[in-house]
Amino acid sequence: MSDPKSLQQERISLFQNVQDSIIPRRVPIHVRFSIGYVAQFGELDMAEAQWNPQLVEEAADKLCRTIYSDTCPYDGSLRYPSFYRSLESQSFVMSSSGFIQHPEVVGMFPEDYDYLIENPFDCLVERVLPRQYKALDPSDPVKMALRLAISLLGYENDFQTTGNIIRKLTEKYGYGPGVPPTANGFTEAPFDFIADQLRGFKEISLDIRRCPEKLIEVCEALYPILFKKGLPVSPTPYSTVFIPLHMPTFMREKDFARLWWPTFKRMVDEYASLGIHCRLFCEDDWTRYLDYLYELPTNTILMFEYGDPKLIKEKLGKKHIITGLYPVTMLKSSSKEQCLQKAQEMLDILAPGGKFIFALDKPALSINDINLETYCAVTEFVRDNGVYQNAGEISGLEFKQEDYQTAPTTSRKIESKYLNAWAESPELAKLQVFEDKLFQYLIFLLL
Repeated sequence: MSDPKSLQQERISLFQNVQDSIIPRRVPIHVRFSIGYVAQFGELDMAEAQWNPQLVEEAADKLCRTIYSDTCPYDGSLRYPSFYRSLESQSFVMSSSGFIQHPEVVGMFPEDYDYLIENPFDCLVERVLPRQYKALDPSDPVKMALRLAISLLGYENDFQTTGNIIRKLTEKYGYGPGVPPTANGFTEAPFDFIADQLRGFKEISLDIRRCPEKLIEVCEALYPILFKKGLPVSPTPYSTVFIPLHMPTFMREKDFARLWWPTFKRMVDEYASLGIHCRLFCEDDWTRYLDYLYELPTNTILMFEYGDPKLIKEKLGKKHIITGLYPVTMLKSSSKEQCLQKAQEMLDILAPGGKFIFALDKPALSINDINLETYCAVTEFVRDNGVYQNAGEISGLEFKQEDYQTAPTTSRKIESKYLNAWAESPELAKLQVFEDKLFQYLIFLLL
């Protein structure tokens, strides 16, 4: 099928069938490469490419002609140096090799807990952001205003540039899944948000024992902010909210069940009550939490890094959509024959009954992480051999939005002296759109 539009419709149907609990014609394939890999693939300087994302368009186009995928292989980046450097970021910095690194940082001190509980948004903008981004020092308001404006322009420019490249390649080569960027969202679980840039891994591990009740209160206080951060601007029946899951595998199960799980479960349920699915990256090995994951809304998309595919399929495969698990390390260390055997093993275990999207356990970040020729052979093998004989049949449990209408909806309002009720005045409603964009950016800086 050479016509891009026809090919695109076929690919879109693969992903939509999976989300609709219908067995597709074949297993959909999701390939993604970050800007760092694509820059190296195009023999570009990685740091220069991240400062000027337009430079990678030709290399991204060549990559599309090189590897088979049902989605655009070029995935851009979440972390561009323009807005981090202009804000003098302490939490995301570019190394000499061109990689954006996230050092261990603490943006919130123990004495901030009470204020964060009482006025969460105010605490974030007054205390946490200035500590993580030195250019936002309130003692120099002129510099703070100018640098915030510059960083926001850089943020919008670089994401728009990347989005334009991806849209162009998507139409040129007929990629799916057919959902516009504004139909998707990105956020964090409340506990992970605290653990990441607010307290850091070391301090949050101590806080679990020192002040667990404070952590419960803070998760509740931050919930509406993080729910709003992930809410898509223009949702569709195929919208997803991406949530990387950080802390659970480093926690005792009793602490996970008490501190981490409740607000996260409520968040996923509440998105489901709006007809929105969550796409979760289960970092590390989630084997001991599989029974918890089963309780999430039907057709939650679960990307696993590690774990036993047979056990995951057995416990979750009839209810949820499984992806990931194919070891990226094999594409460097194993022969092509071994990699194809692994692909067949994945199909044998995870494809039956549907609810499976083929993907690696994590993306390749460097040109040396994989043998690209082998990866190409693997995706073509899955395309040709992941064909269903019972396409069109119902695939396991079906998602029913009404099952989640009991999810709480009263916790969405955010109170802050820095947020205005522009939408209440028709002639000022346009300003609400701008404020919402600024809100999204400020919280993004802390994800």
